[in-house]
Amino acid sequence: AITPVPGFSGEMQQEASGKIVGPIMRELARMGTPFAGCLFPGFKITSEGLKVLEFNARFGDPEFPACVRRMKTDLYPIMNACIDGTLSEHKVEWDECYAVSIVLASGGYPIRYETGFPISGIEKAEKIPGVVIFHSGTILTDGILRTAGGRVLQVTATGHTLRNALQSAYRAVWCIYFNKMHFRNDIGVKALLEESKI
Repeated sequence: AITPVPGFSGEMQQEASGKIVGPIMRELARMGTPFAGCLFPGFKITSEGLKVLEFNARFGDPEFPACVRRMKTDLYPIMNACIDGTLSEHKVEWDECYAVSIVLASGGYPIRYETGFPISGIEKAEKIPGVVIFHSGTILTDGILRTAGGRVLQVTATGHTLRNALQSAYRAVWCIYFNKMHFRNDIGVKALLEESKI
């Protein structure tokens, strides 16, 4: 995942809010079931405008780790405000940086994969400026960190540019090792190509 998404204009944000998310919120309220929490719509940008791929009533994965790295506002009071119905009294502030999240997965994921492999290199990876590692499928047994799921770790990085953030994230990825680890090596490539055309 990358954020912000180059090319996702203010016009598209208005379309997402005005034509998709807003009407859903209003309809739920009209039905007497107002929504409180995190509504995560997945969009596809097409020549005909935004198309909805999915809705989730949860944070997105791997999107959330990238997004939370750009949050200047503490998330805890925001979540409490959702519960208390006082969200309109809070302002969420965002850092102007770029953030990326790269999933390190077990070999064979999402179909069949083995677990229990020792993980090394996280401390070295987190020494790279702007890098934070999120644990998804790990377990500590006998003092050794091991794989315990399909999505094992999320390597996140921030930077002043998308290229900087990606470079830091992939530097961190190459510090980490566990048996049969795999990951995508094309995160953000399309966005970088689009940026270079501008």
